[in-house]
Amino acid sequence: MNVLAPDAELWIVRHGQTEWSREWRHTSFTDLPLTEEGERQAETLRPALADIAFDRVLTSPRQRAQRTAELAGFDEAIVDPDLVEWDYGDYEGLTTETIRESVPDWTVWTHPCPNGESAREVGVRLDRVVDLAREPGRTLVFAHGHSLRVLAARWLGLVVEQGRIFDLDTATYSVLSADRGTPVVKRWNVTSW
Repeated sequence: MNVLAPDAELWIVRHGQTEWSREWRHTSFTDLPLTEEGERQAETLRPALADIAFDRVLTSPRQRAQRTAELAGFDEAIVDPDLVEWDYGDYEGLTTETIRESVPDWTVWTHPCPNGESAREVGVRLDRVVDLAREPGRTLVFAHGHSLRVLAARWLGLVVEQGRIFDLDTATYSVLSADRGTPVVKRWNVTSW
């Protein structure tokens, strides 16, 4: 990973609610729109982010992230495919409870996703985002629950699986920065709604 610039900040925003996020269903490549509630949530981000100057604004290519960026006032966000959600493979659309009927104690952090991505693969692509965000200035990204939790872990120099300790709600923002060269969490899971 790149050396952390003293003024580097990484602001992360999880997309607003979708039908599947409301139902706790794993959603990676299924390109769902925001619900009406998700649109309302995303709009509440606008005043919280409006007065912040960002050097880079990136979004996942999924419509739920792009629409959240638009409603938050960032319709010029650059699409970055590295920000897509963890590919759950055969578990796409399933809840953790359903998966645990056949794989007791399953979590994305401790078990594989058949025909999906491994933790290592997710980490490799999100390390590229961390490298960019460690450059001087402020970076804002719009993405997904698990991918952003991995991004936070990697910013802090933790292994991918440690992303499990960062709970993240829909339409929230978080700020990662540095304290005298040490990567830190400045704010986490802040809601405007």
